[in-house]
Parts: sequence; structure tokens; C-alpha cells
Amino acid sequence: MFSRRKFLTTGALGSTAMLAGCDCADRCGGPATGTASGGGVRARELKMVTTWPKDFPGLGDAAETTAQMIEQMSGGALTVKLYAAGELVGAFDSFDAVSGGSADMYHGADYYWTGKSRAYPYFTAVPFGMTAVEQIAWFEAAGGQELWDELAAGFNIKPFAAGNTGHQMGGWFKREINTLDDLRGLKIRMPGIGGEVMRRAGAAAVTIPGGELYQSLQSGAIDATEWVGPWNDLAFGFYREAPYYYWPGFHEPGAQLSLGMNLDVWNDMTAQEKAIIRNACRAANHLSIGQFQAQNGKALDILVKEHNVQLRRMPPDILAALAAATREVLEEIAASSDIAGRIHASFAESLRQSLKWNAISDEAYMAARRELIGE
Repeated sequence: MFSRRKFLTTGALGSTAMLAGCDCADRCGGPATGTASGGGVRARELKMVTTWPKDFPGLGDAAETTAQMIEQMSGGALTVKLYAAGELVGAFDSFDAVSGGSADMYHGADYYWTGKSRAYPYFTAVPFGMTAVEQIAWFEAAGGQELWDELAAGFNIKPFAAGNTGHQMGGWFKREINTLDDLRGLKIRMPGIGGEVMRRAGAAAVTIPGGELYQSLQSGAIDATEWVGPWNDLAFGFYREAPYYYWPGFHEPGAQLSLGMNLDVWNDMTAQEKAIIRNACRAANHLSIGQFQAQNGKALDILVKEHNVQLRRMPPDILAALAAATREVLEEIAASSDIAGRIHASFAESLRQSLKWNAISDEAYMAARRELIGE
């Protein structure tokens, strides 16, 4: 069904055949079969809605890769029909479509669902929180997935990590930001906890779907926007409307993308079908992190050298104020419900353990590399 990632038909399929079981479409002459009470893979089409614009690099690629992996691993028995934002439902209607059963799965970012539960942003990004690798550690080995499952089950959804942007940029601004006063009244697109932190600092933060961002900047509806990073931001052409590009992205140190599956559909799957979905998401997560790391550096060069983008570092006093506001917001979220409190405690403990290790591993190494090699 999908053709843009033809490399998946060789390397990815070969490496995942043992996870998925018999590739019956190729080896047996037709789709694999089975029953929910038994094993095997039954022929079925799954409907995926996304929060991403059509044919969008990076974020849209992660959704497409997940769909392709499911098809590849099932030997073609499971097919996925993918709908970009607005094709079947609106970007922010994806959650309800899957929860209610009118779609089988969504691909998006779970901090869009803050209105459902204030704990949802922990499973996308927390300001001054986890990097992509630290998130994987929490989900896979420190209880994060189990808590995510518990939260999402209340909305009839089974969630998976299925892509990650890595560290994001702080955003595009029409004017320079030098003091906290420059944030007051600033109309900025920033979802999740980061948006709430910006509001505490005096900005007027809003959540707008990706497909509407450029027009909103152009019309003056917003003065600034964060989106992702150089790769995706170059594709949107934000530099034409807002020349100042700020770093670091305090709000999303590693934005986890997600696949949410209707829980009734998930519970009806065989063990092998579940293994296919689970490992297709893991493979998409892995590939996404690699893609963003490779493409962001290239795109940043183009933005600076060809489009005269002005890179600016967010002043330390502003970051300090944003960090203080973050602590305040997280304390409120933790107190908002039992599940939010347990999610916060688990997240904080896993991050604490990562910080201790990172101090003498990644951080120490990168500091030494900068000093000895440069750049």
C-alpha cells in the first residue's frame, strides 16, 4: 500500500521476521490466518488517523513508517489505511475517533490530549524533562509504559511510543526576546505543559494544528511559534515570517510521538498480531530518532547559510524563570489526581536516576569532545 520507504521491504523485513513469525504472504502464497483465541495473523484493514499534515516529513514519516512496518511484519495480512489530518477527522479529533471506535488507531503526540487528563503530556514531553533516550528507559524499563496503559485504558485506548523528534528548538519569533518583559502578551503557539509555563511567564500561548501555523504567523494571529526542529521547520518555511530562531527548546527535550489503538481492537488481537503492532512501533521509534538526528543538522545549515536565519540563545534569566514556572505547574498536575500523582512520581524518579548516570557519561563526554575536537 505504501511505497515511499522501499528500503523497509528488505532490511527491516529481514530483521523483524523472527519477531513477526511466518511471513505467510511470501512463503505460503497468501495472508496468514488465525483466531483471536489462537495464534497467527488474520487478514484485516486497520484505519489510522493522524494529527499530521499530508506528506509531511519527519512526523508524517513516523506515522507512515509505523503503518508500513505493520504491513511488512504481518506479511501483508494486516493493512493500514492512513489518513492525514483533515482527511477523515480533524487533527485534534483523532483521539475521540479512536476512543469511540470510528478509527482503529491514531498517530500523534499525546500532549494534545491534555483536556482529557493533565497527566497526558508526560507521555510526549515535559519542560526540562527527559530526552528521547531517557524516555525509552522510562517506558521500557522503569514502569512508564504500564502507567501510560492505565491512563489510556480509561479512554478505551492502548498506547505505544512510535516516533521521537529528539530535542526540539525553542521556536520562531518575529522579534528578539531579551527580557521576561518581552514575553508578556506574546502570542505564541506552544501546546502541552510548555504552553502553560509560557502563560505563567505572561505569554498568550495557544494550541494550533501544524497545518495552520504558517498562515497564523503570516496573518499576525500569532507572534511566534514552536514546531519541531530544523528539518520540519524548514519544510514549513517559518523563516519567511519570523527570522529569529531560538534555542534550546526548554519545552520539548525529546518529543515522544505515539500510536494509540482502540482498546477493543487491541483486545481482539492474537498474541502474534499484538507482537507485530508492538514491535512495528518500536522499529518506527528507532528509525524516527535516527532520521531527525541526521536531517536536523543538514536543515540547520540551509536555514542559516541560505535563508539568513538568526540563531539566538534564550537568555539564562528567562530560562530560570521558565524552570521555576515548570516546577509550579508539575506540582499542580501531580496533585490533580491519583493517576497523575503516580505518573509524576515515576517520571521524576526515572529522570533522577538518568541524571546521575548522564552526569558522568553523556554530559561529561560531550563536554570533553567540544573541548578537544571543537565544533
